[in-house]
Amino acid sequence: MSTPDFPDWAGGFAAQVQRLRTTLGPTLHHLELLFGLWIPAGRLSQQDEGPHSRSRRWNLRLTFWTFLWQIAQAGASCREAIRQAQARCRSTGQRPPPDENSPYCQARGALPVERLEQIHDGLVAEAQAALAAKDLWCGHHVTVLDGSTVTAPDTRENQEVYPQQSVQKPGGGFPILRLVAFLSLATGLLTAWAVGSWKQSEVALLQGLWDCLRAGEVLLGDRGFCNWGILAECVRRNIHGVFRVKGSRRRDFRRGQRLSRYERLVHWKKPKVRGVTFTPEQWAALPEELVLRLVRCRLELPGFRTKEVILVTTLLDSDLYPPQALGQLYYRRWAMELTLRPIKITLQMDQLSCKTPANLDREIRIHFLVHNLVRRLVLEAARRHGVPLERVSFAGSLAVARRYSEALLQAPSKAKREALREELLRVLAADLVPDRPGRREPRAVKRRPKPYPRLMCDRHKFREIPHQNRYYVNSRFGPKYRKSSKA
Repeated sequence: MSTPDFPDWAGGFAAQVQRLRTTLGPTLHHLELLFGLWIPAGRLSQQDEGPHSRSRRWNLRLTFWTFLWQIAQAGASCREAIRQAQARCRSTGQRPPPDENSPYCQARGALPVERLEQIHDGLVAEAQAALAAKDLWCGHHVTVLDGSTVTAPDTRENQEVYPQQSVQKPGGGFPILRLVAFLSLATGLLTAWAVGSWKQSEVALLQGLWDCLRAGEVLLGDRGFCNWGILAECVRRNIHGVFRVKGSRRRDFRRGQRLSRYERLVHWKKPKVRGVTFTPEQWAALPEELVLRLVRCRLELPGFRTKEVILVTTLLDSDLYPPQALGQLYYRRWAMELTLRPIKITLQMDQLSCKTPANLDREIRIHFLVHNLVRRLVLEAARRHGVPLERVSFAGSLAVARRYSEALLQAPSKAKREALREELLRVLAADLVPDRPGRREPRAVKRRPKPYPRLMCDRHKFREIPHQNRYYVNSRFGPKYRKSSKA
Protein backbone atom coordinates (compact mmCIF):
# COMPACT_ATOMS: atom_id res chain seq x y z
CA MET A 1 0.00 0.00 0.00
CA SER A 2 1.32 3.50 -0.85
CA THR A 3 0.21 6.81 0.66
CA PRO A 4 2.17 9.57 -1.12
CA ASP A 5 0.62 12.35 0.96
CA PHE A 6 1.55 10.68 4.27
CA PRO A 7 4.68 8.61 3.63
CA ASP A 8 5.44 8.21 7.35
CA TRP A 9 2.12 6.44 7.92
CA ALA A 10 2.39 4.02 5.01
CA GLY A 11 3.80 1.02 6.87
CA GLY A 12 1.64 1.30 10.00
CA PHE A 13 -1.56 2.08 8.12
CA ALA A 14 -1.07 -0.82 5.73
CA ALA A 15 -0.47 -3.14 8.63
CA GLN A 16 -3.68 -2.00 10.37
CA VAL A 17 -5.72 -2.48 7.19
CA GLN A 18 -4.30 -5.95 6.69
CA ARG A 19 -5.07 -6.83 10.31
CA LEU A 20 -8.67 -5.68 9.92
CA ARG A 21 -9.05 -7.71 6.74
CA THR A 22 -7.74 -10.80 8.50
CA THR A 23 -9.97 -10.30 11.53
CA LEU A 24 -13.23 -9.04 10.05
CA GLY A 25 -13.27 -11.04 6.84
CA PRO A 26 -15.85 -13.68 5.95
CA THR A 27 -16.36 -16.58 8.32
CA LEU A 28 -13.54 -19.09 7.99
CA HIS A 29 -15.09 -21.99 9.85
CA HIS A 30 -18.50 -23.33 10.81
CA LEU A 31 -17.44 -23.56 14.47
CA GLU A 32 -16.77 -19.83 14.34
CA LEU A 33 -20.45 -19.19 13.66
CA LEU A 34 -21.41 -21.22 16.73
CA PHE A 35 -18.75 -20.26 19.27
CA GLY A 36 -17.74 -16.86 17.93
CA LEU A 37 -20.23 -15.17 20.30
CA TRP A 38 -17.87 -15.87 23.22
CA ILE A 39 -14.57 -15.30 21.40
CA PRO A 40 -14.10 -11.65 20.39
CA ALA A 41 -12.71 -11.23 16.89
CA GLY A 42 -9.86 -9.07 18.17
CA ARG A 43 -8.43 -12.03 20.09
CA LEU A 44 -7.57 -13.69 16.78
CA SER A 45 -6.16 -10.69 14.92
CA GLN A 46 -2.62 -10.85 13.56
CA GLN A 47 0.08 -10.01 16.09
CA ASP A 48 2.16 -6.87 15.84
CA GLU A 49 5.44 -8.78 15.89
CA GLY A 50 6.78 -12.30 16.24
CA PRO A 51 4.94 -15.44 15.10
CA HIS A 52 1.66 -14.90 13.24
CA SER A 53 2.56 -11.25 12.58
CA ARG A 54 2.76 -11.73 8.81
CA SER A 55 -0.21 -12.54 6.62
CA ARG A 56 0.25 -16.18 5.66
CA ARG A 57 -2.09 -18.85 4.42
CA TRP A 58 -1.98 -20.40 7.88
CA ASN A 59 -2.82 -17.15 9.67
CA LEU A 60 -3.70 -16.99 13.35
CA ARG A 61 -7.45 -17.09 12.82
CA LEU A 62 -7.45 -20.07 10.46
CA THR A 63 -4.94 -21.99 12.58
CA PHE A 64 -6.96 -21.49 15.76
CA TRP A 65 -10.29 -22.64 14.34
CA THR A 66 -8.71 -25.58 12.52
CA PHE A 67 -6.97 -26.73 15.71
CA LEU A 68 -10.23 -26.30 17.62
CA TRP A 69 -12.07 -28.38 15.00
CA GLN A 70 -9.42 -31.09 15.16
CA ILE A 71 -9.79 -31.45 18.94
CA ALA A 72 -13.59 -31.36 18.72
CA GLN A 73 -13.51 -34.24 16.23
CA ALA A 74 -11.88 -36.44 18.93
CA GLY A 75 -9.02 -38.20 17.18
CA ALA A 76 -8.91 -36.40 13.84
CA SER A 77 -5.45 -36.37 12.27
CA CYS A 78 -3.56 -33.31 11.09
CA ARG A 79 -4.12 -34.45 7.51
CA GLU A 80 -7.90 -34.46 7.99
CA ALA A 81 -7.80 -31.04 9.66
CA ILE A 82 -5.81 -29.61 6.75
CA ARG A 83 -8.22 -31.05 4.19
CA GLN A 84 -11.14 -29.57 6.08
CA ALA A 85 -9.48 -26.12 6.10
CA GLN A 86 -8.66 -26.40 2.39
CA ALA A 87 -12.25 -27.30 1.51
CA ARG A 88 -13.55 -24.37 3.53
CA CYS A 89 -11.15 -21.87 1.95
CA ARG A 90 -11.94 -23.08 -1.57
CA SER A 91 -15.69 -22.82 -0.93
CA THR A 92 -15.31 -19.16 0.07
CA GLY A 93 -12.91 -18.25 -2.74
CA GLN A 94 -9.92 -17.80 -0.48
CA ARG A 95 -6.42 -19.08 -1.05
CA PRO A 96 -6.20 -22.57 0.48
CA PRO A 97 -3.32 -23.63 2.72
CA PRO A 98 -0.67 -26.06 1.41
CA ASP A 99 -1.11 -29.83 1.42
CA GLU A 100 1.84 -30.67 3.67
CA ASN A 101 1.46 -31.23 7.41
CA SER A 102 4.56 -29.30 8.40
CA PRO A 103 3.26 -25.73 7.77
CA TYR A 104 0.11 -26.43 9.77
CA CYS A 105 2.05 -28.03 12.64
CA GLN A 106 4.48 -25.10 12.71
CA ALA A 107 1.61 -22.59 12.73
CA ARG A 108 -0.13 -24.58 15.47
CA GLY A 109 3.07 -24.62 17.51
CA ALA A 110 3.35 -20.83 17.16
CA LEU A 111 -0.11 -20.09 18.60
CA PRO A 112 0.42 -17.34 21.21
CA VAL A 113 -0.28 -18.78 24.64
CA GLU A 114 -1.28 -15.38 26.00
CA ARG A 115 -4.08 -15.16 23.41
CA LEU A 116 -5.36 -18.59 24.45
CA GLU A 117 -5.30 -17.44 28.08
CA GLN A 118 -7.27 -14.32 27.22
CA ILE A 119 -9.90 -16.35 25.34
CA HIS A 120 -10.23 -18.79 28.25
CA ASP A 121 -10.39 -16.08 30.92
CA GLY A 122 -12.94 -14.08 28.95
CA LEU A 123 -15.18 -17.11 28.50
CA VAL A 124 -15.06 -18.00 32.20
CA ALA A 125 -15.68 -14.41 33.29
CA GLU A 126 -18.66 -14.06 30.94
CA ALA A 127 -20.26 -17.23 32.28
CA GLN A 128 -19.67 -16.22 35.90
CA ALA A 129 -21.12 -12.74 35.34
CA ALA A 130 -24.37 -14.20 34.02
CA LEU A 131 -25.03 -16.25 37.17
CA ALA A 132 -28.10 -15.53 39.25
CA ALA A 133 -28.46 -15.81 43.02
CA LYS A 134 -30.36 -19.10 42.68
CA ASP A 135 -27.36 -20.65 40.93
CA LEU A 136 -25.13 -20.18 43.98
CA TRP A 137 -24.86 -22.46 46.99
CA CYS A 138 -25.90 -20.58 50.13
CA GLY A 139 -24.82 -17.37 48.43
CA HIS A 140 -21.30 -18.62 47.59
CA HIS A 141 -19.49 -19.60 44.43
CA VAL A 142 -18.31 -23.21 44.79
CA THR A 143 -15.10 -24.41 43.12
CA VAL A 144 -14.54 -28.15 42.89
CA LEU A 145 -10.95 -29.38 43.11
CA ASP A 146 -9.91 -32.56 41.32
CA GLY A 147 -6.85 -34.18 39.76
CA SER A 148 -6.04 -36.67 37.01
CA THR A 149 -3.23 -37.91 34.76
CA VAL A 150 -2.74 -38.14 30.99
CA THR A 151 -0.01 -39.60 28.80
CA ALA A 152 2.04 -38.06 25.99
CA PRO A 153 4.03 -39.43 23.01
CA ASP A 154 7.31 -41.07 23.91
CA THR A 155 9.77 -38.48 22.61
CA ARG A 156 13.02 -37.33 24.16
CA GLU A 157 11.71 -33.80 24.76
CA ASN A 158 8.58 -35.06 26.54
CA GLN A 159 10.53 -37.58 28.62
CA GLU A 160 12.87 -34.87 29.90
CA VAL A 161 10.02 -32.72 31.25
CA TYR A 162 7.42 -35.40 32.01
CA PRO A 163 9.36 -38.63 32.67
CA GLN A 164 7.75 -42.04 32.74
CA GLN A 165 7.52 -44.12 35.89
CA SER A 166 10.86 -45.14 37.33
CA VAL A 167 9.86 -48.81 37.57
CA GLN A 168 9.57 -49.03 33.78
CA LYS A 169 12.46 -49.74 31.49
CA PRO A 170 13.62 -46.87 29.23
CA GLY A 171 11.43 -46.85 26.16
CA GLY A 172 8.87 -49.16 27.75
CA GLY A 173 6.52 -46.46 29.01
CA PHE A 174 5.06 -43.09 28.14
CA PRO A 175 5.55 -39.62 29.63
CA ILE A 176 2.90 -38.95 32.29
CA LEU A 177 1.40 -35.54 33.01
CA ARG A 178 -0.41 -34.85 36.26
CA LEU A 179 -3.27 -32.33 36.17
CA VAL A 180 -5.02 -30.45 38.96
CA ALA A 181 -8.09 -28.47 37.89
CA PHE A 182 -10.69 -26.10 39.31
CA LEU A 183 -14.28 -26.59 38.14
CA SER A 184 -17.16 -24.21 38.75
CA LEU A 185 -20.14 -25.94 40.35
CA ALA A 186 -22.59 -23.35 39.02
CA THR A 187 -21.46 -23.22 35.38
CA GLY A 188 -19.68 -26.54 34.84
CA LEU A 189 -16.73 -24.73 33.25
CA LEU A 190 -13.10 -25.57 33.99
CA THR A 191 -11.75 -22.31 35.41
CA ALA A 192 -8.05 -22.98 36.11
CA TRP A 193 -5.53 -25.80 36.08
CA ALA A 194 -1.91 -26.71 36.79
CA VAL A 195 0.26 -29.26 34.97
CA GLY A 196 3.26 -31.16 36.29
CA SER A 197 5.05 -34.48 36.06
CA TRP A 198 3.72 -37.60 37.76
CA LYS A 199 6.40 -37.18 40.46
CA GLN A 200 4.67 -34.00 41.67
CA SER A 201 1.75 -34.53 44.01
CA GLU A 202 -1.65 -32.97 43.46
CA VAL A 203 -1.23 -31.01 46.69
CA ALA A 204 2.01 -29.51 45.36
CA LEU A 205 0.36 -28.47 42.09
CA LEU A 206 -2.46 -26.86 44.04
CA GLN A 207 -0.04 -24.30 45.48
CA GLY A 208 0.15 -22.55 42.11
CA LEU A 209 -3.63 -22.12 41.85
CA TRP A 210 -4.47 -20.23 45.05
CA ASP A 211 -4.48 -16.86 43.28
CA CYS A 212 -7.28 -18.11 40.99
CA LEU A 213 -9.68 -18.20 43.96
CA ARG A 214 -11.45 -15.15 45.32
CA ALA A 215 -12.25 -14.38 48.94
CA GLY A 216 -15.60 -15.81 49.99
CA GLU A 217 -15.58 -18.75 47.57
CA VAL A 218 -16.01 -22.34 48.73
CA LEU A 219 -13.31 -24.86 47.83
CA LEU A 220 -14.71 -28.39 47.69
CA GLY A 221 -12.43 -31.44 47.52
CA ASP A 222 -12.16 -35.10 48.39
CA ARG A 223 -10.09 -36.70 51.15
CA GLY A 224 -6.92 -36.54 49.07
CA PHE A 225 -6.77 -32.77 49.69
CA CYS A 226 -7.75 -32.87 53.35
CA ASN A 227 -4.66 -31.80 55.27
CA TRP A 228 -3.80 -29.10 57.76
CA GLY A 229 -1.80 -26.98 55.33
CA ILE A 230 -4.60 -26.61 52.76
CA LEU A 231 -7.18 -25.77 55.44
CA ALA A 232 -4.81 -23.22 56.99
CA GLU A 233 -4.23 -21.61 53.60
CA CYS A 234 -8.00 -21.40 53.11
CA VAL A 235 -8.36 -19.60 56.44
CA ARG A 236 -5.49 -17.23 55.65
CA ARG A 237 -6.99 -16.28 52.28
CA ASN A 238 -10.58 -16.04 53.60
CA ILE A 239 -11.65 -19.00 51.45
CA HIS A 240 -14.14 -21.51 52.81
CA GLY A 241 -12.99 -25.11 52.59
CA VAL A 242 -15.13 -28.26 52.61
CA PHE A 243 -13.27 -31.57 52.48
CA ARG A 244 -13.93 -35.17 53.33
CA VAL A 245 -11.94 -36.15 56.42
CA LYS A 246 -8.95 -38.45 56.01
CA GLY A 247 -7.73 -40.48 58.97
CA SER A 248 -9.54 -42.27 61.80
CA ARG A 249 -8.20 -39.97 64.51
CA ARG A 250 -9.62 -36.87 62.90
CA ARG A 251 -13.01 -38.55 62.52
CA ASP A 252 -13.29 -39.09 66.27
CA PHE A 253 -16.50 -37.44 67.46
CA ARG A 254 -15.54 -37.86 71.09
CA ARG A 255 -13.24 -34.88 70.77
CA GLY A 256 -14.15 -31.21 70.55
CA GLN A 257 -17.17 -29.16 71.52
CA ARG A 258 -20.56 -30.72 70.81
CA LEU A 259 -22.81 -28.55 68.65
CA SER A 260 -25.41 -31.18 67.78
CA ARG A 261 -25.68 -34.90 67.32
CA TYR A 262 -23.85 -34.70 64.00
CA GLU A 263 -21.51 -31.74 64.63
CA ARG A 264 -18.39 -31.03 66.62
CA LEU A 265 -16.24 -27.91 66.94
CA VAL A 266 -12.63 -29.14 66.88
CA HIS A 267 -9.18 -27.57 67.18
CA TRP A 268 -6.44 -28.82 64.88
CA LYS A 269 -2.98 -27.78 65.97
CA LYS A 270 -0.19 -26.93 63.61
CA PRO A 271 2.01 -29.97 62.82
CA LYS A 272 5.55 -29.88 64.12
CA VAL A 273 6.94 -30.96 60.76
CA ARG A 274 6.66 -28.42 57.96
CA GLY A 275 4.74 -29.50 54.88
CA VAL A 276 6.95 -30.20 51.88
CA THR A 277 4.82 -27.97 49.65
CA PHE A 278 5.44 -24.88 51.82
CA THR A 279 8.52 -22.74 52.13
CA PRO A 280 9.72 -21.85 55.65
CA GLU A 281 8.33 -18.32 55.25
CA GLN A 282 4.92 -19.57 54.09
CA TRP A 283 4.77 -22.11 56.90
CA ALA A 284 5.61 -19.47 59.49
CA ALA A 285 2.81 -17.21 58.22
CA LEU A 286 0.15 -19.87 58.92
CA PRO A 287 -1.73 -19.83 62.26
CA GLU A 288 -0.75 -22.13 65.11
CA GLU A 289 -4.25 -23.57 65.50
CA LEU A 290 -7.35 -23.97 63.37
CA VAL A 291 -10.93 -23.93 64.62
CA LEU A 292 -12.96 -26.21 62.34
CA ARG A 293 -16.33 -27.88 62.25
CA LEU A 294 -16.60 -31.65 61.98
CA VAL A 295 -19.87 -32.73 60.37
CA ARG A 296 -21.35 -36.21 59.95
CA CYS A 297 -23.58 -36.11 56.86
CA ARG A 298 -26.16 -38.78 56.06
CA LEU A 299 -26.81 -39.27 52.37
CA GLU A 300 -30.18 -40.92 51.87
CA LEU A 301 -30.98 -41.98 48.31
CA PRO A 302 -34.13 -43.91 47.32
CA GLY A 303 -33.31 -47.58 46.84
CA PHE A 304 -29.87 -47.36 48.45
CA ARG A 305 -28.57 -47.82 51.94
CA THR A 306 -27.97 -44.70 53.95
CA LYS A 307 -24.34 -43.62 53.62
CA GLU A 308 -22.45 -41.51 56.11
CA VAL A 309 -19.76 -39.06 55.08
CA ILE A 310 -17.69 -37.10 57.60
CA LEU A 311 -16.68 -33.65 56.41
CA VAL A 312 -14.46 -30.96 57.86
CA THR A 313 -15.13 -27.33 57.00
CA THR A 314 -14.17 -23.80 57.89
CA LEU A 315 -17.88 -22.83 57.76
CA LEU A 316 -18.60 -22.73 61.49
CA ASP A 317 -22.19 -21.44 61.45
CA SER A 318 -24.45 -24.50 61.64
CA ASP A 319 -27.59 -22.40 61.11
CA LEU A 320 -26.44 -20.96 57.77
CA TYR A 321 -24.72 -24.16 56.66
CA PRO A 322 -26.57 -27.14 58.19
CA PRO A 323 -25.27 -30.71 57.83
CA GLN A 324 -27.96 -31.52 55.25
CA ALA A 325 -26.77 -28.71 52.98
CA LEU A 326 -23.13 -29.78 53.32
CA GLY A 327 -24.05 -33.38 52.55
CA GLN A 328 -25.90 -32.41 49.39
CA LEU A 329 -22.99 -30.19 48.38
CA TYR A 330 -20.52 -33.04 48.70
CA TYR A 331 -22.86 -35.34 46.78
CA ARG A 332 -22.84 -32.86 43.89
CA ARG A 333 -19.04 -32.98 43.93
CA TRP A 334 -19.11 -36.48 42.43
CA ALA A 335 -21.08 -35.26 39.42
CA MET A 336 -18.53 -32.48 38.90
CA GLU A 337 -15.64 -34.92 39.29
CA LEU A 338 -17.01 -36.80 36.31
CA THR A 339 -16.42 -33.65 34.24
CA LEU A 340 -12.81 -34.66 33.65
CA ARG A 341 -13.96 -38.00 32.22
CA PRO A 342 -15.66 -36.51 29.12
CA ILE A 343 -12.52 -34.49 28.44
CA LYS A 344 -10.31 -37.56 28.63
CA ILE A 345 -12.65 -40.07 26.98
CA THR A 346 -15.04 -38.15 24.72
CA LEU A 347 -12.36 -35.69 23.54
CA GLN A 348 -9.64 -38.38 23.82
CA MET A 349 -7.35 -36.24 25.94
CA ASP A 350 -6.10 -39.27 27.90
CA GLN A 351 -3.49 -39.79 25.15
CA LEU A 352 -2.08 -36.50 23.88
CA SER A 353 -0.41 -36.33 20.46
CA CYS A 354 2.05 -33.41 20.46
CA LYS A 355 5.75 -34.24 20.59
CA THR A 356 7.16 -31.29 22.54
CA PRO A 357 6.24 -29.92 25.99
CA ALA A 358 5.38 -26.48 24.56
CA ASN A 359 2.93 -27.96 22.09
CA LEU A 360 1.51 -30.25 24.78
CA ASP A 361 0.61 -27.12 26.73
CA ARG A 362 -1.24 -25.71 23.72
CA GLU A 363 -3.01 -29.02 23.12
CA ILE A 364 -4.21 -29.15 26.72
CA ARG A 365 -5.45 -25.56 26.50
CA ILE A 366 -7.42 -26.28 23.33
CA HIS A 367 -8.94 -29.40 24.90
CA PHE A 368 -10.12 -27.39 27.89
CA LEU A 369 -11.35 -24.60 25.62
CA VAL A 370 -13.46 -27.03 23.55
CA HIS A 371 -14.89 -28.42 26.79
CA ASN A 372 -15.72 -24.95 28.11
CA LEU A 373 -17.32 -23.82 24.86
CA VAL A 374 -19.58 -26.87 24.79
CA ARG A 375 -20.38 -26.38 28.49
CA ARG A 376 -21.25 -22.76 27.73
CA LEU A 377 -23.77 -23.97 25.16
CA VAL A 378 -25.15 -26.42 27.72
CA LEU A 379 -25.43 -23.62 30.28
CA GLU A 380 -27.36 -21.47 27.81
CA ALA A 381 -29.73 -24.34 27.00
CA ALA A 382 -30.29 -25.13 30.69
CA ARG A 383 -31.17 -21.50 31.42
CA ARG A 384 -33.51 -21.11 28.45
CA HIS A 385 -35.48 -24.30 29.07
CA GLY A 386 -35.15 -24.73 32.84
CA VAL A 387 -33.45 -28.14 32.94
CA PRO A 388 -30.78 -29.30 35.43
CA LEU A 389 -27.32 -28.43 34.19
CA GLU A 390 -25.69 -31.68 35.33
CA ARG A 391 -28.21 -33.84 33.42
CA VAL A 392 -27.40 -32.47 29.95
CA SER A 393 -25.20 -34.96 28.10
CA PHE A 394 -21.76 -33.66 27.17
CA ALA A 395 -21.17 -36.24 24.42
CA GLY A 396 -24.61 -35.51 22.97
CA SER A 397 -24.00 -31.76 23.18
CA LEU A 398 -20.69 -32.09 21.36
CA ALA A 399 -22.33 -34.08 18.56
CA VAL A 400 -25.17 -31.55 18.26
CA ALA A 401 -22.68 -28.66 18.17
CA ARG A 402 -20.72 -30.26 15.34
CA ARG A 403 -23.76 -30.93 13.17
CA TYR A 404 -25.73 -27.74 13.82
CA SER A 405 -22.66 -25.59 13.21
CA GLU A 406 -22.50 -27.01 9.68
CA ALA A 407 -26.18 -26.16 9.21
CA LEU A 408 -25.53 -22.62 10.46
CA LEU A 409 -22.90 -22.16 7.77
CA GLN A 410 -25.38 -23.11 5.06
CA ALA A 411 -28.21 -20.91 6.37
CA PRO A 412 -29.13 -18.27 3.74
CA SER A 413 -30.08 -15.49 6.16
CA LYS A 414 -29.52 -14.18 9.66
CA ALA A 415 -33.10 -15.03 10.68
CA LYS A 416 -32.57 -18.63 9.59
CA ARG A 417 -29.36 -18.82 11.65
CA GLU A 418 -31.17 -17.49 14.72
CA ALA A 419 -33.91 -20.09 14.28
CA LEU A 420 -31.30 -22.83 13.97
CA ARG A 421 -29.56 -21.62 17.11
CA GLU A 422 -32.81 -21.72 19.07
CA GLU A 423 -33.50 -25.22 17.77
CA LEU A 424 -29.97 -26.25 18.83
CA LEU A 425 -30.63 -25.10 22.39
CA ARG A 426 -33.93 -26.97 22.44
CA VAL A 427 -32.29 -30.19 21.29
CA LEU A 428 -29.57 -29.82 23.93
CA ALA A 429 -32.15 -29.35 26.68
CA ALA A 430 -34.09 -32.40 25.50
CA ASP A 431 -31.05 -34.70 25.49
CA LEU A 432 -30.97 -35.42 29.23
CA VAL A 433 -29.08 -38.19 30.95
CA PRO A 434 -31.50 -40.49 32.87
CA ASP A 435 -31.84 -39.48 36.51
CA ARG A 436 -30.31 -42.45 38.35
CA PRO A 437 -29.14 -41.18 41.76
CA GLY A 438 -26.39 -43.18 43.39
CA ARG A 439 -25.50 -45.05 40.20
CA ARG A 440 -21.82 -45.92 39.91
CA GLU A 441 -20.28 -47.29 36.73
CA PRO A 442 -17.40 -49.77 37.25
CA ARG A 443 -14.11 -48.90 35.62
CA ALA A 444 -13.88 -52.13 33.66
CA VAL A 445 -13.78 -53.10 29.99
CA LYS A 446 -15.41 -56.09 28.34
CA ARG A 447 -13.46 -56.37 25.09
CA ARG A 448 -10.22 -58.30 25.41
CA PRO A 449 -7.00 -56.83 24.03
CA LYS A 450 -5.15 -58.46 21.18
CA PRO A 451 -2.71 -61.16 22.37
CA TYR A 452 0.39 -59.24 21.39
CA PRO A 453 3.52 -59.27 23.56
CA ARG A 454 4.49 -56.20 25.54
CA LEU A 455 6.87 -53.72 23.91
CA MET A 456 9.66 -53.62 26.51
CA CYS A 457 12.20 -51.63 24.48
CA ASP A 458 12.34 -48.78 21.98
CA ARG A 459 10.26 -49.46 18.90
CA HIS A 460 13.15 -48.90 16.50
CA LYS A 461 15.05 -51.66 18.31
CA PHE A 462 12.15 -54.11 18.25
CA ARG A 463 12.25 -56.86 15.66
CA GLU A 464 9.40 -59.13 14.66
CA ILE A 465 9.83 -62.67 15.96
CA PRO A 466 9.25 -64.94 12.96
CA HIS A 467 8.27 -68.00 14.95
CA GLN A 468 4.65 -67.86 16.12
CA ASN A 469 5.18 -69.92 19.25
CA ARG A 470 7.95 -67.63 20.47
CA TYR A 471 5.94 -64.56 19.59
CA TYR A 472 3.34 -65.33 22.25
CA VAL A 473 5.72 -66.63 24.91
CA ASN A 474 5.48 -63.41 26.96
CA SER A 475 1.77 -62.89 26.45
CA ARG A 476 -0.78 -63.72 29.13
CA PHE A 477 -2.91 -65.16 26.32
CA GLY A 478 -0.03 -67.27 25.03
CA PRO A 479 -1.31 -70.73 26.09
CA LYS A 480 -4.64 -70.03 24.38
CA TYR A 481 -3.34 -68.61 21.12
CA ARG A 482 -0.06 -70.44 20.74
CA LYS A 483 -0.11 -72.67 17.69
CA SER A 484 0.98 -76.25 17.77
CA SER A 485 4.33 -77.13 16.25
CA LYS A 486 2.54 -79.65 14.02
CA ALA A 487 0.45 -76.92 12.35
